[in-house]
Amino acid sequence: MLDYQLIQEAAERLENKVRHTELIPSHSFSEQLGLPVFFKCENLQRTGSFKIRGALNFILSQPRKNLARGVITASAGNHGQGVAFAASQLKVPSTVFMPENTPLQKSHAVRDYGAQIVLTGRNFDEAYAAALVRQKKTDSLFIHPFEDPLVMAGQGTIGLEILAEIPDLSTIIVPVGGGGLISGIAAAIKQTHPQVKVIGVETAAAPAMYYSLKKGQILETSIAFSLADGIAVKKPGETTFRIIRELVDEVVLVEEEEIAQTIVLLLERSKLLVEGAGAVSLAALLHGKTEFPHGKTACLLSGGNIDVRTIAMVVERGLVAGGRFLKLKVALDDVPGSLARLSSEIAAVKANIYYITHDRRCISLPLGESEVIMELETRGFEHIKTILKHLEEKGYEVTVMK
Repeated sequence: MLDYQLIQEAAERLENKVRHTELIPSHSFSEQLGLPVFFKCENLQRTGSFKIRGALNFILSQPRKNLARGVITASAGNHGQGVAFAASQLKVPSTVFMPENTPLQKSHAVRDYGAQIVLTGRNFDEAYAAALVRQKKTDSLFIHPFEDPLVMAGQGTIGLEILAEIPDLSTIIVPVGGGGLISGIAAAIKQTHPQVKVIGVETAAAPAMYYSLKKGQILETSIAFSLADGIAVKKPGETTFRIIRELVDEVVLVEEEEIAQTIVLLLERSKLLVEGAGAVSLAALLHGKTEFPHGKTACLLSGGNIDVRTIAMVVERGLVAGGRFLKLKVALDDVPGSLARLSSEIAAVKANIYYITHDRRCISLPLGESEVIMELETRGFEHIKTILKHLEEKGYEVTVMK
């Protein structure tokens, strides 16, 4: 188990060096869910995520001679930023291996903090293997993103901060990738508040810890594309697996559409921008993935490093998942005024046409017919039902498109 004293020492070491992030009540989600919901905003942390805590604690704990050849690590993005920033503070050279598909925002941030970047592999695990090969050649100091007690202790300082502000905390919900974050937090919380329920959340696209716990042994699972790239890990750590099995009450899975929808909801209702991994804790709560908690519940928003392109994609997917967009194919008689009448019927049910194409020349269409494909802005699923019913009552042949 992770030594509680290590976490206390980490808190002292990191004092005034990392941001004591805000723990804010969410009135909107508290009203919706019927329990006090709080957000621990590590998306507002320096470097944009909690990872700076573990990386800086590790580096500050090292004798200077251990840092002489520089440091090296592998990262999906956030840990790399933490290592690069921490190394720059001590003027230590750093090298970060990252997957080839790492979002540009994350890779550019690592570079801007002064690290040498090596893009290799299709995922974190392949980048990690390449980093180990380089470490053996250079004899530089390797900083594991989760399988290290000093790194876990740094992440565990989040638990100490939450308890200091909410001593009567009932539940905390934490993202899970390799497991270093939840291991540190669980060790910090369970030592003094064993009654607090600690829930971990993975994406169903990378469910290694979930199935390892089900099986009772560490498993390697395949990884699909995920918005939560920061927690997309094929295989959990051995130490983190043991700690989680001992201290964490449950690990659950969320789906990609649930993550996208939650990112949009956090933007709209709380004015908080989070990355995919940062949204999974609230997604699990909103979509009933665990037994409904009672009492004060903290959702850890672990990071906010999301690029503009991904934001655009996520907002669109989140709006679709939330019933805010409707894509239709409508058959029309190819006569003057048909399109105008359809537009009038759409306006009659208070929907807004976001995008429209009108095809009169497609050879698959019967003579005398045209086809309209339109995307509508809607107010939710009940509004969608109203739109479809209205159009059908007016005699339109309507197909809902994905």
